[in-house]
Amino acid sequence: MSDIYIAGVGMTQFGRQLDRSLKDLSADACARAFADAGCGREDIEAVFFGNCVQGHMEGQDMIRGELVARAVGMQGVPVVNVENACATASTAVAMATAYVRSGMADIVLALGAEKMCSPDKALMFSAFDGAWDVHETECSRETLLAMGQGVEVPEGSVSNQPYSVFMDIYAAMSRAHMRTYGSTQAQIAAVSAKNHVHSTHNPLAQYRKPYTVEAVLAAPPIVFPLTLPMCSPISDGAAAAVICNSAGLRKLAVSDDRAIRVLASVLQTSAERDPYDYDRHVTRLAAMRAYAMAGLGPLDVDVAEVHDATAMGEIIEIEALGLVPPGEGGIAAERGDTVIGGRIPVNPSGGLECKGHPIGATGLGQIYELVSQLRGDAGARQIEGARVAVAQNGGGVLGVEEAVVAVTILGR
Repeated sequence: MSDIYIAGVGMTQFGRQLDRSLKDLSADACARAFADAGCGREDIEAVFFGNCVQGHMEGQDMIRGELVARAVGMQGVPVVNVENACATASTAVAMATAYVRSGMADIVLALGAEKMCSPDKALMFSAFDGAWDVHETECSRETLLAMGQGVEVPEGSVSNQPYSVFMDIYAAMSRAHMRTYGSTQAQIAAVSAKNHVHSTHNPLAQYRKPYTVEAVLAAPPIVFPLTLPMCSPISDGAAAAVICNSAGLRKLAVSDDRAIRVLASVLQTSAERDPYDYDRHVTRLAAMRAYAMAGLGPLDVDVAEVHDATAMGEIIEIEALGLVPPGEGGIAAERGDTVIGGRIPVNPSGGLECKGHPIGATGLGQIYELVSQLRGDAGARQIEGARVAVAQNGGGVLGVEEAVVAVTILGR
């Protein structure tokens, strides 16, 4: 993998953008990525386009990538439409990387874009309904919610406003972690407060309001132990990366010191396991493969972006990545280990909770942040001396965990 590079990245602001189309957002992200890589549309030899919900939201069930590519000015090149739930954009990166590594092309584009926001709230929330087995919804719900048994749910800690069914699932996973390791709601709030503070330094983030732990705990409940600031919002947005090999890099007007190496790009799907056998968690298995591919280990990582659809998601994923010992994700947040300037900074962008979560673009949003960090371009949220970065991006639910996980390791 050592001769695969990310030469340029681009990202729109994530958030509620009712006045912008999918094509408009995509063109914006592409223009930024092309300018960053020093290339033109004519240099792109293939496009890997990530999108999940445009069929649901707008009825555009097919040829989404071809339509967007043409709107952006790329015609006559191979276009691959990618859908892998919330791991879609990272899957596009993995496929683009494999395509270049195979010798099929020197320079390709990975692009993720999503238009999820709508005045119709029922339409928005139902966009997530296809991210698990629609033929086994009741069985899946019972299995997942059973994980949360044994922890008392306080009265008044469930919202009477509509929210995604996946918040119930994350809440059950949270309560399972609390029961197994003794994690607390205050520790989950510490993760959320940390990410909200990080987001104040990210001009592309959807939310940029700082919270204290106390404010997170006092916020409106979603479902115990989750409160509103602990949960990612519904978002619009796009992000893109120009990916190339050494030959491609020589064709581009980008300096070698700004080209970031792709050290590993791994996809892993879930397998049946005991809900409490965290050693076989899909992220842990993917991470082990990625570290072996990169010739590195968790102690070599300087900064991480992980899939925090809720704050508990960050706790579970950094443990699975080996960045902290099992059961100590919440403790690490309370101790300050995961803040900018801490031992292992996590989600300096603000994470999904604050940066936003346009699901077809989310993974490339992580890549944008980590490329910026490794280049030293992250401004007030810069991790000093960062040389190795890891992104973890999960999608869907199958069994007792994510249906699929992508782990990407980048290096200077």
